[in-house]
Amino acid sequence: MISIQGMEFFAYHGCSAEEQKTGNNFLVDFYLKTDLNKASTTDNLTDTIDYQTVYLLIKKEMEIKSKLLEHVARRILDSVCKTFPLIEEAKVRITKINPQFGGKIHDVSIMLSTKDIKKL
Repeated sequence: MISIQGMEFFAYHGCSAEEQKTGNNFLVDFYLKTDLNKASTTDNLTDTIDYQTVYLLIKKEMEIKSKLLEHVARRILDSVCKTFPLIEEAKVRITKINPQFGGKIHDVSIMLSTKDIKKL
């Protein structure tokens, strides 16, 4: 299992016009399951998943405005799994910090897994 946690982004995701205009802070955690046996013996990046590439794919998807975090999460899963077909399973959590709901709320988050959705 590989995890990349606490990726911070400023993005324009939300259903309200205000959220689409002013943006918000987000945290993204990404987890993936793949066979790590070969990389653990060869010490070769080509035998595993390149974390930096995963980060850059997630960053690219976070830059695209969306109304729903669910939609962003699906795009992230599609992009990463398409780039790395050796991924057996993946999960993404997107957290919106201090959402604009008219009250004091620390965060809201969604989690989506390749197990939760139909064939990518």
